[in-house]
Amino acid sequence: MLRVLFVGDVYGRPGRRLIAAHLPTLRERFDFMVVNGENAAGGFGLNREAFEVITGAGAGAVTLGNHAWHHKDVYKLLGDPRLIRPLNLPSGTPGRGYSTFEVNGERLTVVNALGRVFMEASHNPFLALDELLEQGDLGSVIVDFHAEATSEKAALGWHLDGRVAAVIGTHTHVATADTRILPRGTGFQTDAGFTGPMHSIIGADPEGPLQKFLTERPHRFAVKDGGAELNGVMMEIKANRTLKIGRYHHEERHSGERHSEEPAL
Repeated sequence: MLRVLFVGDVYGRPGRRLIAAHLPTLRERFDFMVVNGENAAGGFGLNREAFEVITGAGAGAVTLGNHAWHHKDVYKLLGDPRLIRPLNLPSGTPGRGYSTFEVNGERLTVVNALGRVFMEASHNPFLALDELLEQGDLGSVIVDFHAEATSEKAALGWHLDGRVAAVIGTHTHVATADTRILPRGTGFQTDAGFTGPMHSIIGADPEGPLQKFLTERPHRFAVKDGGAELNGVMMEIKANRTLKIGRYHHEERHSGERHSEEPAL
């Protein structure tokens, strides 16, 4: 059995700060930690500094999403098997869409895929994952589905039920309350939430998004400063099935820290 923590999208400096401070405290509890680093550098994309902070804190795999190419640094990092860009991109795209790791004598494969509803064009993630799963020796498979629509995320979970250990959604930055194990053993949550500024609009200082909605004109989105929160999903996995699953939440506050696990694993 493997105990895995999946951490939702890291957003900007506050998210990196909380990852650096809190993730090392969890190394003894979890056999493997997956972190989505999609927004770790200034709220858009990943650079070398952010990647080194996340992996240095104990992440075994760092996944990406629709902002994968925002920083040129990422091209120099894609040779590292710990960095996983979306699977369903054109042939010849640099990097890899999945990586397989040996963890305590078990094989664990982490996959990153992009949704297509309300997102920029990409290849069909359902078919891309079908093709990947035809391969043997993947061991237990965790899919980070970076997508906008809850219906598309749920559909992929049901499509892969019994064929992967877990499907965890990212991208919307809001943790959903539908953590479950599907009938054939696949752990699922529509969105893991994000790791970044608490008093923000999905990570940004509220002023920028508010002005965009009020004026209907583009406005700069700045990363909100202040206390941060970490959201994720805890799983116990065995033989490509999830045995237990629960939400993980930790808050960094100036007056102290708050912590919750639902349920505690």
